[in-house]
Amino acid sequence: MESGPIVTVVHSDQLPDPALMAPVSARATVRYTDSAGLVSALRGADVLFVYDFQTRAVPDAWPAADRLSWLHIGATGVDTVMFPELRDSDVVVTNTRGVFDTAIAEYVLGQILDFAKDLTGSTRLQQQEIWRHRESERVAGSTALIVGTGSIGRTIAGLLRAAGMRIRAVGRRACTDDPDFGTVATDLYAELPGADYVIAIAPLTDRTRHMFDGRAFGAMKPHARFVNVGRGELVVTEDLVTALESGAIAGAALDVVDPEPLPPGHSLWQLPNAHITPHNSGDFVGWRDDIVTTFTANFDRWLAGRPLDNVVDKTLGYVPG
Repeated sequence: MESGPIVTVVHSDQLPDPALMAPVSARATVRYTDSAGLVSALRGADVLFVYDFQTRAVPDAWPAADRLSWLHIGATGVDTVMFPELRDSDVVVTNTRGVFDTAIAEYVLGQILDFAKDLTGSTRLQQQEIWRHRESERVAGSTALIVGTGSIGRTIAGLLRAAGMRIRAVGRRACTDDPDFGTVATDLYAELPGADYVIAIAPLTDRTRHMFDGRAFGAMKPHARFVNVGRGELVVTEDLVTALESGAIAGAALDVVDPEPLPPGHSLWQLPNAHITPHNSGDFVGWRDDIVTTFTANFDRWLAGRPLDNVVDKTLGYVPG
């Protein structure tokens, strides 16, 4: 028999660790379901924990959410659950802001070092047993433009600055004395020509979708590299392919793509100046457990009637800084 508040957890093939969920299951009825069973599991639920943050089942199941007051998603990006009915409802949305920041920043620095030192090229030569002396680029003194000023962008800025890079940023509000970025501008096209590396970490919203198009890539330096750790839909993929093939930009490191997963035979796979990773820049050992503990800590607040952490502004589509 169900008692207390009802928490629905939608998962993929891997369930949350029961021991880590114990603070919730001891005080609530927990319903575990995959995407296919979400409709029935959502009826009567007070809380929805989207542990499988890649599921697309929430919008279709939404009519069954007859008692829901809080939705928590196990990711920083909330675009998969930002549909009109949820935006217009009284349901509070929270995310897992902070968990992935350092891992993603390390990934960005790693890709920049790979480009500057041509580590990928060295691996290819090793596989061919070719000893070829080459010179490399310096990272220190180059300029990184970070597009997106949330917590991940700020962590990226700190790590790249520690490597000697100059930092600028593009965000929604202009600022000349930001503690992490220094200068935050609002005009992307005005900033792109001055960047050696462009890092996309903006949230996916109607305003940012396809912001990196042919015009944007055309504004970049021919030796510039593009790193996307935000969402694949920030980019017009065909325009990126054209920019890479034509030499309009020197390279791209893509942890996210559109479409995703990238299908076999797609031209991005074969481009020597494209580095493709399978949306795992933030997936360090133990990340799934950290998702759960972030949720259980917020559950304590919810149960006690205290303000929740990481509340998403549903109009903006992210947690305001």
